[in-house]
Amino acid sequence: MNIEPKNVTAQLHHRAAGNPPSTLPDAAISNCFPGLEFDFRNVWRRVFEGIQIHEAHGFVVRAEGELQRLEGHYPIQVADTPTLLEVRGPSGTQEDASLGSTFIEWSNAIADVLRTSAGQLVPCQFLDPDADPQAVETVELRIRPLFARSEVTDEQLPLIDEGTAQPGELTQSLCSPWQNDYRECGCYYWAASRPDYVNVESTEQGSSVGNNWMARQREPKQYEPDNPTNPRQISYEDLFRDWQGLLRFIVGGRDHD
Repeated sequence: MNIEPKNVTAQLHHRAAGNPPSTLPDAAISNCFPGLEFDFRNVWRRVFEGIQIHEAHGFVVRAEGELQRLEGHYPIQVADTPTLLEVRGPSGTQEDASLGSTFIEWSNAIADVLRTSAGQLVPCQFLDPDADPQAVETVELRIRPLFARSEVTDEQLPLIDEGTAQPGELTQSLCSPWQNDYRECGCYYWAASRPDYVNVESTEQGSSVGNNWMARQREPKQYEPDNPTNPRQISYEDLFRDWQGLLRFIVGGRDHD
């Protein structure tokens, strides 16, 4: 005899095929970027039926049928929610100046649209970055449901729908080897799991000088933002080959043998 629990607690602890326990909603720490327990961006890339969006940069990488004309285009508005906004702030000559446009994190921006319009057609505006910036195309796309539904009761389940993220996809873009994310994530971006700005000394002007922990040489001291492509800083390949010989201990904020 088989016992199939129907209660919500049992559903929450269901082991989804192909994905580890850390991808379950009750086990996640709600950080969607790679390097942690799963990469939630892999859910958002198939949020629209008929197209697939790059999980990080937000442009259409693949489309079906007549929607293939949208490949390479960026979604700039979904329903009434814009994903491309003007940035304003102080400039060298003005207190309130236009600093250009930027794409906001579209996956978070359209969270409310997902909640209210799953399974429905919504108007979406797309921009071709190589064409006239005023040439915006509007198409209606159907929003995929984020969560699966029970085949028995048709109730929403606390599991990601396989049409949105197939088994194994939630973790396929996590950094391997670990040096990728270890190199990428510094305090210039978010809270770092490694030293960042070290050997810091104040200057007479009130600013500071020091060393980026990833710098190959410690002189001259200066403020230098983290950049994996900067030849003066340790690269990904350097870490792959000799992380134990290149990384330094820091005691009290300063280099230590």
